[in-house]
Amino acid sequence: MAGKGHRVALVEKEKELFKKASIVNQARLHGGYHYPRSVATAIMSDDNKQRFTEEHKSFILFEFEKYYAVDKFGSLTDAAQFKRFCRFIGIKCEPIHGHPLFNYNRLEALYLTTEYTFDPVLIGEFYKEKIKKVSNIDIFYFHKIKEVEKGSGKWNVIVQDLEDKSLKSIECVGVINATYSGSNAVNRQFGVDDIQLMHEISEIAFITSPQVDNIGLTVMDGQFGSIMPYGKSGLLSLSSVAYTHHKVSYDNLPHFDCQLVNRECTPDFTSICNFCEAKPRSNYRKMIGQMKQYYSDKVALNYLTSYYTIKSKLKANFIDDGRPTEISQLHKNPDYYCIFAGKINSIYEIEKIV
Repeated sequence: MAGKGHRVALVEKEKELFKKASIVNQARLHGGYHYPRSVATAIMSDDNKQRFTEEHKSFILFEFEKYYAVDKFGSLTDAAQFKRFCRFIGIKCEPIHGHPLFNYNRLEALYLTTEYTFDPVLIGEFYKEKIKKVSNIDIFYFHKIKEVEKGSGKWNVIVQDLEDKSLKSIECVGVINATYSGSNAVNRQFGVDDIQLMHEISEIAFITSPQVDNIGLTVMDGQFGSIMPYGKSGLLSLSSVAYTHHKVSYDNLPHFDCQLVNRECTPDFTSICNFCEAKPRSNYRKMIGQMKQYYSDKVALNYLTSYYTIKSKLKANFIDDGRPTEISQLHKNPDYYCIFAGKINSIYEIEKIV
């Protein structure tokens, strides 16, 4: 927006950018494979992939083998369906009938695909440096919205410095709420409707493996898991549908019992889970145990550490597990938009609206 000539005020509640879900994820540059039950999400992911890849290629790991597999038991999508889905949206899906590192006694099918991993830490550092050099962006770190006044064709937003409690006034003709799990807390401050969300406290485990350090595996489709390189870090990220999500909240604001322990973390103003004493105990042993079933005995998976965050999704996608980008204009004159997106290559979707 600054590049299009707008003056932008960026209000960030943390002391730094990119400290929550931006870095606590599998760093998968989605090409569509992950959503065989949500063609809309799959096509959107693939549509934006080429542009995102071109503009961020310095922070993307291209050179590794990425496999998708279908479990023999309990999958919501069988091998024929997955192959038909890939053919329908036009993405590579090459059957691999024998591979020494995988356990075919547990796999119905294994496919070589084309999927990359971005480095969220490096991308974060790139954007933090980039916006420092742009004169028409003012950043308010460690601030919260204290009060909102609606005038004739403009908003007057009072923000408070969380350190010295001082107040500043920002006058603007439009507001974009892009706060992910904080979306409804901000919506309510502006007097607009909630978007229908659910929330989960989630864990991404980081592991190493000398045998598969440059190989990614995602097992479809249901209560399974995924291991893949975490950008250019040299680590592997491990996620499990069954064990990654520790707690769930079906409220539009993220309510969790651990907030009774950490009183500074509230549903309308959540803290960073990584630094919280009340964060859940790691499920890494269960996650590794689950994924070891799909590898041969030659493969060792060694745990290093875990990151935690609040992951949010639209309630409407509870069934199909889709992650579409939803952009809603919830007020006109002055304008107010709420953008809800869970995939990094959906950052361009705002250009369709604003």
